[in-house]
Amino acid sequence: MPLTVTAAPDLPDGVEVVGIPVAEGPTVLGDGHGVEPAQLEARRFEAKVGETVTLAGRGDATVVAVGVGRAGDVGPDVLRRAAAALVRAAWKRSSMATTLLAAVPDGDDRATAAQATAEGAGLAAYRFTRYKSDPDPCRLDGVVLVTPDADELQEPLRRATTVVEAVELARDLVNEPGGSLSPSELADRARRAAEAAGLGVEVLDEVAAAELGLGGLLGVAAGSHEPPRLIKLTYDPPGAQTTVALVGKGITFDSGGLSIKTAEGMMTMKTDMGGGAAVIAAMAALPALAPPVKVLGFVPATENMPGGRATRPGDVLRTRNGTTVEVLNTDAEGRLVLADGLALAVEEGPDAIVDLATLTGACITALGNKIMGLMGNDDGLVDQVRSAADRAGEPAWPLPLPKAYRKQLDSEVADLKNIGGRSAGALTAGLFLQEFVGEVPWVHLDIAGPSRADDDDGPLSKGATGVGVRTLLELLAGAERFRAPREGENDSQ
Repeated sequence: MPLTVTAAPDLPDGVEVVGIPVAEGPTVLGDGHGVEPAQLEARRFEAKVGETVTLAGRGDATVVAVGVGRAGDVGPDVLRRAAAALVRAAWKRSSMATTLLAAVPDGDDRATAAQATAEGAGLAAYRFTRYKSDPDPCRLDGVVLVTPDADELQEPLRRATTVVEAVELARDLVNEPGGSLSPSELADRARRAAEAAGLGVEVLDEVAAAELGLGGLLGVAAGSHEPPRLIKLTYDPPGAQTTVALVGKGITFDSGGLSIKTAEGMMTMKTDMGGGAAVIAAMAALPALAPPVKVLGFVPATENMPGGRATRPGDVLRTRNGTTVEVLNTDAEGRLVLADGLALAVEEGPDAIVDLATLTGACITALGNKIMGLMGNDDGLVDQVRSAADRAGEPAWPLPLPKAYRKQLDSEVADLKNIGGRSAGALTAGLFLQEFVGEVPWVHLDIAGPSRADDDDGPLSKGATGVGVRTLLELLAGAERFRAPREGENDSQ
């Protein structure tokens, strides 16, 4: 369960740690609980965002000052980072209260600020300790936001708890070793999460996948003893007028297949189902958040292994929509399973499709490990996804889908080949996926970089980040806006 974050108008009795915001100067914002600027100056405290220092204050509570940067620039991302820093500073204590919301500039959205603060605190408290003999979990029982408008902030704090629970679910799935999280186990966990949340769920085995013609999924799965699964989740609230499909890459372990990776390249390949985990986790949160939009989630799940029946370079696969693909590199497998997932999504007639995948090392080269790559065939949808990602604190950067590069995917023996050459690998991967969405507005998020963190960083903990979950939930909260008018409808409806 995530760290509990509540709000109260007054400082609770007996709290062990009080967190206070400090802006550049240093300038104590709100009630400093006995801390004076001179104390901060003596400790050479610069109030950089997330910087902390422990000080003596009033009474028995320990005071932790946290930097928020320039006083007028305290937005949601600053609050997430500052709250995360406070939680780490109080890791071994049992209770903490903070006046961090005193740093919110006048006129800013208090609900958004409260949700961001609670998200930062909750996300920072996460640790994956299942296999630790001597775990060191966060010992905080909860965090109290001390603010005069506490009663008005209960709903955003509830939303924050739901979002954090979803991100933690995704992190747990991605952090789980590939040897214990097979495609079947991933499907079982998705089923349990869906049933607990009240979603519709359908899991297709390898026989059903063959009947549906999911040649991309089956081709990737051919080298593994573990059978593949196709997971379909459905959230269908009464009165929904818009349908959005989410598709997530679910490669539970990626050896590269016969185009095998190096030993170093395989070390983190249990994380190659990060896109699928994000879809499962976001779907599980939807009933609690109740956006007025129908959402379908598709996760084609399999291992990519070099067994005796593995797909060989040069083999041709026929995907769900009939497109044939010459496989020239079996380590470019994510796009093959996504091809089937996207084709199934298109058949549902959605207003928009968003796919997420740890797809290419090329995207990491281009954007590093903190920014998602964003591509799509509809400028309006691209803009909405980028805006949602920014609001969620998961930045994405638009990349093009150049028509001139499409010919790199031409095959001598099939409709397409699954690689486009050494250059522009992220873009040719996006162009490959575009072949399977037709005219449906579509966005692709390449999350290969930010799916894993090497160190604690703001609200992110070392290991799986659960990236994409917050973006999807932020996007779906306003998804009814991008429904295209149906035939016969007036555009103004």
